[in-house]
Amino acid sequence: MGLGADGWAGLPEASREALRAAEVLIGGARQLDLLPPQECPGERIGWPSPLRPAVPRLLAEHTGRRIAVPASGDPMFYGIGRALGETVGPDRLRVLPHPSSVSYACARLGWPVEDTETVTAVGRPLAALAAALHHGRRLLVLSAGPATPGEVAALLRDRGYGPSPLTVLEQLGSDRERALTGTADDWPHPPGDALNLVAVSCVRAPGALRLGSVPGLPDEAYEHDGQLTKRHVRAATLAALAPAPGELLWDIGGGSGSIAVEWMRAHRSCRAIAVERDEARAERIGRNAAALGVPALRVVHAAAPDGLAALPAPDAVFVGGGLTAPGLLEACWSALRPGGRLVANTVTLESEALLADAYRRHGGELVRLAVAHAVPVGGFTGWRQAMPVTQWSATKPPSGAGTPRPPSDGSGAPRPPSDDGDAPRPSSGSGNPLPPTSPSDAHRPPPSARK
Repeated sequence: MGLGADGWAGLPEASREALRAAEVLIGGARQLDLLPPQECPGERIGWPSPLRPAVPRLLAEHTGRRIAVPASGDPMFYGIGRALGETVGPDRLRVLPHPSSVSYACARLGWPVEDTETVTAVGRPLAALAAALHHGRRLLVLSAGPATPGEVAALLRDRGYGPSPLTVLEQLGSDRERALTGTADDWPHPPGDALNLVAVSCVRAPGALRLGSVPGLPDEAYEHDGQLTKRHVRAATLAALAPAPGELLWDIGGGSGSIAVEWMRAHRSCRAIAVERDEARAERIGRNAAALGVPALRVVHAAAPDGLAALPAPDAVFVGGGLTAPGLLEACWSALRPGGRLVANTVTLESEALLADAYRRHGGELVRLAVAHAVPVGGFTGWRQAMPVTQWSATKPPSGAGTPRPPSDGSGAPRPPSDDGDAPRPSSGSGNPLPPTSPSDAHRPPPSARK
């Protein structure tokens, strides 16, 4: 059951009855201290640290006894209710919620809850806040302790949101409630009460880089050494990868990590693993991920395909470099979940031949992406063409789906490819392994499309 900062006095009778009847009370020290012993005589057990691994063990130790778990606010909103539900199942769990700190804060500030985004710093990196920063948005940050408001102010200054007004709300719902105000640029308050929440009205500083909510962030948003999928090609690549909530991406040959970063920015539950063999680039991917609000991006310093064997099965794979590495495409296609997408980009003829062969065998879509930029030509303006990028994308069919037949001229024999624009397109994918890389490719250094 949820508790407010006002403790026992703020509980409805249903929650009080459940606490009185409990034989075991499991909770944090602060929550347990809010319960009067004369009203709640059950055995008291504090959560150990780390908490999550201890949940199944503690519940198992008290099987058959009535257990009550007091928690802050709404236990199902960034609370212990999730771990309890996953451990015992909903049939054995009764949840008695209390208004959350978010509800209290929005009530105090006059902010509609549905228009206010929440980011938690409790047990999670504060760097995730960067992904939620957009001019004019209202954010609530669930604090990890008294130092969080100052850390929020520092992050906002570093990300170009120093003018943003902040309000720190302490001890919401109790008789010790208070509010502290200021801006991130000149936050004047020392660390205060540990039980606090930070409200942010986002204001982007003049000249600060604008970062949108769709793929194709400015190239200047990334630290890189030239190995960067440029923004227009990146936007087209993310469109082909089609991220959905909860899905996992492999970004092979991560370079600067831009594809993995923007995959994760598509939804807070999207996950990604960037595989990069160069140590300096692998470290750079981690810095870009933190700066752009997706610190949970996992970076694997390894060469592909050898470094892929122990990774969890992906929902999508992007290959941005090393296509001629023996066995790479086969390993990615084999690991991909049924219904998953594989997208590969290249700028070299050798790798383009591999993608054309994969397209012939597995279908999907083969496109060439060309971008030109206007540049000065003397006193005039002309077009400077970037290297064209060949992109193959395909969806792996469900298990047991048949192999697509090659086009036929009606005689039963496969029809040779035609460039007249009217030839039937191959259907989308098969479950067969991709063809092995030709031996002549083995000695070539893996090229990269990230140029």
